Amino acid sequence: MALTGRTALVSALGALFVGFVLPSWLGILAVQLTLLIAILCDLALAAPVRKLQFTRTGDTTVRLTGEAHTHLTLTNPGRRPLRAQVRDAWPPSSFHPGTDIPASRHTLRVPAGERRRLTTTLRPTRRGDHHAVRVTVRSYGPLGLAARQGSHHVPWTLRVLPPFTSRKHLPAKLARLRELDGRTSLLTRGEGTEFDSLRDYTPGDDTRSIDWRATARRQDLAVRTWRPERDRRILLVLETGRTSAGRVGDIPRLDASMDAALLLGALAARAGDRVDLLAYDRRVRASVQGRAARDVLPALTEALAPLESELVEADARGLAATIHRRTSRRSLIVLFTGLDAAPVEEALPVLPSLTQRNELIVAAVADPRIEEMAAGRHTPQAVYAAAAAEQTRAARRRTADRLRHHGITVIDSTPSHLAPDLADAYLTLKATGRL
Repeated sequence: MALTGRTALVSALGALFVGFVLPSWLGILAVQLTLLIAILCDLALAAPVRKLQFTRTGDTTVRLTGEAHTHLTLTNPGRRPLRAQVRDAWPPSSFHPGTDIPASRHTLRVPAGERRRLTTTLRPTRRGDHHAVRVTVRSYGPLGLAARQGSHHVPWTLRVLPPFTSRKHLPAKLARLRELDGRTSLLTRGEGTEFDSLRDYTPGDDTRSIDWRATARRQDLAVRTWRPERDRRILLVLETGRTSAGRVGDIPRLDASMDAALLLGALAARAGDRVDLLAYDRRVRASVQGRAARDVLPALTEALAPLESELVEADARGLAATIHRRTSRRSLIVLFTGLDAAPVEEALPVLPSLTQRNELIVAAVADPRIEEMAAGRHTPQAVYAAAAAEQTRAARRRTADRLRHHGITVIDSTPSHLAPDLADAYLTLKATGRL
């Protein structure tokens, strides 16, 4: 039973009335007895909470920073009208901080035998699965002096997908891809190209591309052109160990890597390549294999949505062994990891086995704050910070140079530039016939 502010008001008015008629102690007793009777009557007339029935409908997925609507239908099967306050409780991360939480509270009146639909607007601030907690109902009597209260478990899950902010770069990258694929054919043959057509020689063409047999038949110089091969294998590997949990700006490193992986996956699928995904630290955390081109992006998004960093050291040898089991032919392996010296030192012995028959790209998220600190010189404190930033940048460059010495392409970019830089590196491999 819950008492309301009206109870105190009735009590004060009753005391003022009977204070002139009865002795003080009898007046107080009369007021309390009257109030108790009113509360009991009001409570008896309040609609029961346990018999209420609930069903849910609404959105099941939403992108981070987006807006979702869940609908809760409340049915009152009893014979008394329901006057209630309803709270549709969700985790705090399901609402924008400080502003949207009141949206989960509703005041309504439901006549006997009828139903009402309540809509709760969610604006999640964290990626992953958000589960409805409980529905709490406070049912008031007609006088509003007392209320019955109870909770119901009405399950619902809202999956919050990665925001994919780098989607804005996709049209430009696809335009460049179309230039590579048919509209502007390659003049030099590479490991990842196939014969396209013959055309007339123009001054400036590489003489190695001249087809002498075709020239003899045509009596004009003919040049062979090549185009990037399709159906190449792309394996996106996200290392989900402790280094991926570090925050860069407002997001974890893992989320920045996810955004770059989504852009590259969408681009490679449109290029006709096969795209797979592996998330690993000491065991496989997420996996996507053998999806058709039209299903690649939805599959990647669904697999990445609940993925979180694990506060453990990544197992480099186990990761390499898992990659070997999943790559039966030459592939492009994109490893999203950090450039910290210690993890890279541990991984160096196993990297040559990956580069023997595969093209390997290491994509790392750089902290933009380091660049800002390196540019500061206006105060003595800023000078010390700039020195520390330069030392950090020099250490990352040394680590990147060691990786490049093993034939590995290294992309070390800030979160806003990692996705387009990685897409450009993929297109360059296509253009040069290395993929």
